[in-house]
Amino acid sequence: MKITVAIDGHSSCGKSTMAKELARQLSYVYVDTGAMYRAVTLYALRHGMMDDTTKQIDQDALKQQIGNIRITQVVNAEGKVETFLNGECVEGEIRQMRVSSCVSPIAALGFVRQHLVSCQQAMGKDGGVVMDGRDIGTVVFPDAQLKVFVTASDEVRAQRRLAELRSNGDRDITFDEVLQNVRERDYIDSHREVSPLRKADDARLLDNSDLTIAQQNEILLSWAREKIQ
Repeated sequence: MKITVAIDGHSSCGKSTMAKELARQLSYVYVDTGAMYRAVTLYALRHGMMDDTTKQIDQDALKQQIGNIRITQVVNAEGKVETFLNGECVEGEIRQMRVSSCVSPIAALGFVRQHLVSCQQAMGKDGGVVMDGRDIGTVVFPDAQLKVFVTASDEVRAQRRLAELRSNGDRDITFDEVLQNVRERDYIDSHREVSPLRKADDARLLDNSDLTIAQQNEILLSWAREKIQ
């Protein structure tokens, strides 16, 4: 039996890393929904629909264009998932701080979520999928056989995010700036009117503040095998 695995949680807590590895171990399809919201954010920034300083959004313009935003995810030759925006690989650019600091206001827009949720549901309608994000177990796949809510301390998540930014070439950002961004995103994600971030009642909690990647992967795989059996 192929199940649907829904992994939700706070920003920068390693959801994507663990979801990718679980999908690889199970030979399932992996979908990074956070990257989809980042791609919409990048589109809005590039086309002057959002000011990256004030965070003001031209909602009317974005709503008119949302149907023209085509997002695909492809596994490259190295086995890594890359996100494409209208045919262009934007994997590196969507991980930069400019996009990170703007993605939560974009993700809070109802018409953006409606569009992407319908895309995500189409991707996982046949099962055999591991999907991570903010509302997978509560909205996208409320009937998923395995739901996991991942968290870690603010400071641990900020350090992980800083390391990712540095690896992508963003050398000027400071730890304090990243920590502030992590906390701001938590607040926006948890308090938005549409699909706020919350732990589903039947989700398992995984706090990986003090876990190694190998340990968290082992826990997640054991939970998945329980459901598959």
